[in-house]
Amino acid sequence: MNKFWQTCARCARTVRFSLSGRCGCGGTLLVEYDMERIRSTVHKSALKERPATMWRYKELLPLAREQSIVTLGEGWTPLLSMKPLERKLNVRQVWVKREEQNPTGSFKSRGFSSTISLLKEHGIDYVAVPSNGNAASAMAAYAARAEMRSAVIVPKDCPGIIIEECLRYGASTYVVDGMIHDASRIIEEGAQEQGWFHAGTLKEPGRVEGKKTMGLELAEQLGWMLPDVIIYPTGGGSGIVGMWKAFQELLQLKWIGGKLPRFVSVQEAGCQPLVDALRTGAFVPPSTETVTSKPTGLRVPNPPDGELVVQIVKQSQGTALGVTAEQIREAQMQMGRLGISSSPEGAATLAGLIQLREGGWITRGESVVLFNTSHADKYLPWTPPAAVPVIRSYEDLREHQRKAGRG
Repeated sequence: MNKFWQTCARCARTVRFSLSGRCGCGGTLLVEYDMERIRSTVHKSALKERPATMWRYKELLPLAREQSIVTLGEGWTPLLSMKPLERKLNVRQVWVKREEQNPTGSFKSRGFSSTISLLKEHGIDYVAVPSNGNAASAMAAYAARAEMRSAVIVPKDCPGIIIEECLRYGASTYVVDGMIHDASRIIEEGAQEQGWFHAGTLKEPGRVEGKKTMGLELAEQLGWMLPDVIIYPTGGGSGIVGMWKAFQELLQLKWIGGKLPRFVSVQEAGCQPLVDALRTGAFVPPSTETVTSKPTGLRVPNPPDGELVVQIVKQSQGTALGVTAEQIREAQMQMGRLGISSSPEGAATLAGLIQLREGGWITRGESVVLFNTSHADKYLPWTPPAAVPVIRSYEDLREHQRKAGRG
C-alpha cells in the first residue's frame, strides 16, 4: 500500500493527504511519498515488465488501492526523433513527445485518469471542471469510464468538436460567455447546491500527479538520461509543475543524476502572463479585455498558481516566451509536413524552438524535447448542437436546469 501525504509548495507546511489541492496560505499542496520505502522495494529495471501505461509508475501515484485505478490505456506515448528538424535547425537532438496519442487525443488523459481514480477511491460520484477544451472532454471520458456523473463548462468559442465529445461522453455541458476563470467561478458557486467536486487545475492533487508521469516516462524512454531543454506549451502550468516534481522524485530514488532540463514555457502573444512575470519580476494576470489570443489551451489569463510555475522555470534556469498566431500556424504546417498532427499548443513548441535557436539561447550541441499536447483535428471547424446552453452566471445554469426539469 502506498504511503503519501501533502506539503505546501509555498509555506512548506505538511498535512495529511486529502482531496484538497490548496493550502490555507493559498499555496499548492503537492503529494509526497515514502521514497526510502519505494527505493528499497522497486528497481527501475522492473518497470520493463509492466503494462505500457502511466500506471507502470503506480508507487509514485496517490492511490491506496490498485482496484481504484480508472484507465483507458493512457501514457507511454511515443518519443519520436526528429532528424529533419535537427538538420534544419542545426541542433544535436530534437524529439517530439506525442501526447496526442493518448486515449482522448491529448495529454489531459493522464491527469484525469489519476484524478477520477482518486475521486472514485474517496467515494465521489459527481465531478465538474472548467476548461478551454481538452480537459473537459478528457474528464468527461474518464468520468464515464468510472460510471460517475460529470459537468463541464467551457468558453463559448471552445472548438465545437470538443463540445461534441463532451456530449458524447454524457457530460452535462455548458458554454460560458466568458473565459476559463469565469467557468471556474460558476462551478465554485454551485458546488454546495449541485454536489459536484471541482476538479479544476490545482484544485485537487490528482491532475499534477498524472501530468508528472510525462516526466517519469521521458526519463525512462531516454535510458534514464534527461534532455538539456524541455519546451512545453503552458496554460495553467500543471504540466511543468508535475514534470519538475517527477525529476525531483527520480533524484531522490537515485534513478537519475546530473543536471536537470531547462524548462521553456511557451505562450501565445495576447495572453502571456508567465512570460510577462519572468520579464518584470511580478506576476500580474492580464485583464480579460486585453486578452487577444486564440481559443486554445494556452489562453489562461490567470493560472491557478502562476507564481509556482514561474518559480520552477527560474529554478530550472529556463525561460518563457510568447509566439504569435502566425508563427504557430507556420509551425503547424512544418509539423504536418513531418508527419505530426499538432494542435496549436503543440505547434507553439516548435515556434519556440525556432525562436530560441535563432537567438542562441539553445545551442547546436544541445538536446531538446517538444511536447505535442494534442492533435490538430480537435480544432477543425465544427458547429456544436444548438441545444448546448450559453450561460453567464451560476443563476443562468440553475435557470436552465429548472426549465429542463432538473431544478
